[in-house]
Amino acid sequence: MLPKILVVDDDRHTRKLLDRLLDKTAQVSLAVDGAQARQAFATEDFNLVLMDQRLPGDNGIALLREFRAQRPHLVGILMTGFADVRDAVAAVREGLFDYLTKPFEDLEALEAVIGKALELDRAYREIHGLRARLAVEPDLPGIIGQSPAMERVLSQIRQVAGLDTTVLLQGESGTGKEFAAKMIHALSTRAGKPFLEVNCGGLPEPLLESLLFGYEKGAFTGAGQANAGYFEKAHEGNLFLDEIADMSPKLQSNLLRVLQDHNVTRIGSTQVRKADFRLVCATNRPLLDEVKAGRFREDLYYRIAVVSVTMPPLRERTGDIVALAAHFLDYYSKKFGKTCGPLTPTALSALENCRWEGNVRQLQHCIERAVALHIGGPMDTLHLFPTGEHSTSPPVADEGVTASALRYQDARTDFELDYLRRLLDAADGNVSEAARLSGIPRQNLYVRMKRWGAVT
Repeated sequence: MLPKILVVDDDRHTRKLLDRLLDKTAQVSLAVDGAQARQAFATEDFNLVLMDQRLPGDNGIALLREFRAQRPHLVGILMTGFADVRDAVAAVREGLFDYLTKPFEDLEALEAVIGKALELDRAYREIHGLRARLAVEPDLPGIIGQSPAMERVLSQIRQVAGLDTTVLLQGESGTGKEFAAKMIHALSTRAGKPFLEVNCGGLPEPLLESLLFGYEKGAFTGAGQANAGYFEKAHEGNLFLDEIADMSPKLQSNLLRVLQDHNVTRIGSTQVRKADFRLVCATNRPLLDEVKAGRFREDLYYRIAVVSVTMPPLRERTGDIVALAAHFLDYYSKKFGKTCGPLTPTALSALENCRWEGNVRQLQHCIERAVALHIGGPMDTLHLFPTGEHSTSPPVADEGVTASALRYQDARTDFELDYLRRLLDAADGNVSEAARLSGIPRQNLYVRMKRWGAVT
């Protein structure tokens, strides 16, 4: 379904231009003044509002404030003349997504800004839908992602969750394997029973063994009383063993025996206890490679990998980055008691083009840090990457090039941002000198620099 865009402008040529430009990609509604805009806004759920600053009997900034009071996450873009740029910048600081200067000289840049605005609206709507679902199913973990890669994973999880069989979750660190395990539990027939998780890579062998199997009083020094292990405590529930590849050969053998008959014997005891649990395992290393290298038992591998689900790295699901970033921004703003956002178009482009070697976890920490250090208001690239540590260069060919890295608009944005920063450096920060060097009128150049965050 095409997004709905409201264009509010008393200039017939501007309305006609935007209607023609957006005709094939959106459902466009046109309004000539505040009264028509209010009527349209009251009857339609618009994905984006393009608002002229000067309207007959109305002020575009005030009207957008009025609309945002009714819908706080409304994505709005102000259209303004060069003389009113200062007011437009102030409006952006209040939470407006962006502003455009008229007359429109670069239609490709115009389309790029509108595209980013629609991406942010989709992100807000996905988060809203997730929260509505969690209100009905509060125990269901919130996994965000509508990219093809994540849709495949979520489909697999829904298929296997109700089956009482072991599941192996594979994928790089930070891809969300723990969330997937919790979702499997929430959707399983054992959902009302315990969900226990153990990180096998963070514990020495004796401690991990006692944690899993339990022990009797006096079984070893310090065992002052009997204690049931996680195999027993997870009875009728789900047990999640993270970093299973780090388990020692001895414990691998012991785990295999438990999985064969679900009988458990505590350390220091001869009594056999029944443990009816469903096992979910995870690893950030290709487990079959560990088997071939002799570091992991082949028979155990086939026992735990009855169903294998691979969590995609963030570079293979770049379509989810905006939604994830918006979610983390909203979450940490509320947690820290701040009003941060929205993310600017340049910030969104930087996030989408970053390599994210640490995947979703790295993105989460990036947003958390930015919100913690930000006083409030819109967040630009420099708020997210204050030391410029992000990389906007596309991956090299032998590592696989993502679809987003090949998009012309993204490449064009990266080039223009880099050009403007180099130009400003060459002019020692003087915008007038930069305009002289580039041959671009000073007002036009300043607006471009402001939009892409090259100047503050």
